[in-house]
Amino acid sequence: MTATTASGPLLLTKRRIWIIFSALIAGMLLSSLDQTIVSTAMPTIVGQLGGVEHQAWITTAYLLATTIVMPVYGKFGDVLGRRNLFLIAIALFTLASVGCALAGDFWTFVVFRALQGLGGGGLMILSQAIIADIVPASERGKYLGPLGAIFGLSAVAGPLIGGFFVDHMTWEWAFWINIPVGIAAFAVAWFALTLPSKRAERRIDIAGVVLLSIATTCLIFFTEFGGGDYGWGAWQTWAFGAGLLIAATSFVIVEARADDPIIPLGFFRNRTFVTATAVGFVLGIGMFSAIAFVPTFLQMSSGTSAAESGLLMIPMMVGVMGTSIASGILISKNGKYKGYPIAGTVVMAAAMLAMTSLAADTPIWLICVYLFVFGAGMGLIMQVVVLVVQNSVAPKDVGTATSTNNYFREVGAALGVAVFGALFTNRLSEQLTDVFTGAGQSAGDAANATATLDPAVLNQLPDALREQVVSAYASSLAPVFWYLLPFVAIAFVLALFIKQIPLADVSGMVARGEAVAGEDAERMEAEQRSGAAAPAAGGRADAGPRS
Repeated sequence: MTATTASGPLLLTKRRIWIIFSALIAGMLLSSLDQTIVSTAMPTIVGQLGGVEHQAWITTAYLLATTIVMPVYGKFGDVLGRRNLFLIAIALFTLASVGCALAGDFWTFVVFRALQGLGGGGLMILSQAIIADIVPASERGKYLGPLGAIFGLSAVAGPLIGGFFVDHMTWEWAFWINIPVGIAAFAVAWFALTLPSKRAERRIDIAGVVLLSIATTCLIFFTEFGGGDYGWGAWQTWAFGAGLLIAATSFVIVEARADDPIIPLGFFRNRTFVTATAVGFVLGIGMFSAIAFVPTFLQMSSGTSAAESGLLMIPMMVGVMGTSIASGILISKNGKYKGYPIAGTVVMAAAMLAMTSLAADTPIWLICVYLFVFGAGMGLIMQVVVLVVQNSVAPKDVGTATSTNNYFREVGAALGVAVFGALFTNRLSEQLTDVFTGAGQSAGDAANATATLDPAVLNQLPDALREQVVSAYASSLAPVFWYLLPFVAIAFVLALFIKQIPLADVSGMVARGEAVAGEDAERMEAEQRSGAAAPAAGGRADAGPRS
């Protein structure tokens, strides 16, 4: 099926591509910023809404919703078109932000956070897929690079902005800020995203969507329960583990028989797709686990507030943005991508190895150097892997392939943060208890002091006791990096097997006959402006560049 706009194929001029790209940047910023802006505002939010003992649900609800809808947005975008889905995702996210700001109780807030996740997951996936629609793989690196840099920017800007709102305004502004950005993104997308709409030619895989959602839900709760209060030995944890196994097995059976599966099993016979996705999955375990724990150590070791300690993450942001943008430009110039994930894993391993030496007396400037190197490694991998996946599948499957890759990366992140978070927090709890009991407190008082410890309390402790607490954080965190290093090593080996495939020189829409790009698009737009009759869709044998 060839889908075009009402006036014929879309003319992908450079100007139109950059206008569309601005809408995608705004959408990506919305979703990525909201994952971090809440972190510094969370203690105030749960305190005012009365949900301190259930605050993990704020993160779990968003993560669960985002992960569930990733494959759905990817597949439905391929089948039905991406414009309307992108607009729905922006609107859903923006309206849910209003709901969060107006929530009068904790569980209402959690519900709206989940609705935000439903929109945020679509913004992430559709932004990457639309780039593949409008930009050839040979030129895509210089666009995916800035999209990847948005994550690095959000990792630092989010906590800073959230902390500023809490300190100087109210926590609701962490959500009100989404309204003008969402409206602007919606307006630009409405006028610029003149992408074609389609009709599904085969039955939509509803059973696959349901089973994948059940499996993802069981996975998230399995990791949350195992790495949280229940522990890995609890029957509640393994009840979700059994549900995950049953749902995942049923999903594979259903997908093998579906007319148009939500995740085609044929992808897993594609060596390049499997290898690149495996790299994302394994690095998701190691990468996001490291990111999750370091800010806590920085906050406690420096004695600063959450907002101020966010400044210490700027070096990592600079590293991510620098190598992400630079690698994208270089890939667009020479068409070679294989070396970047290999180099990235080596750089990340070096940073992790250095961070195993963290101690209470490690200078803050040296930790910032480690973070810069770590971020530089991330920037060489994240968006390059997406490009490899998109280039390895047919243009009609680019959205599904993109969402599948992101889905497995999120699964890896959930597993890693839960497992290694439990190792870190259990070791930390034991050491802090020893510190306070060694200072003469009873076991009960030590447990209470450990549970209520924050930077403000830490600053009030005697110097000797404060040094012991910081040392406990360092000695609890440093071994975690030893556990994460094997996963980076596995990613390095997998990266060696990524196959270098020539990058396609046409975008997805051009390949599908939905758009005209390059010099032909510029000429046709000029003819339309001057009133000359443009050639009908498909009227020229050489309309648009071809691979």
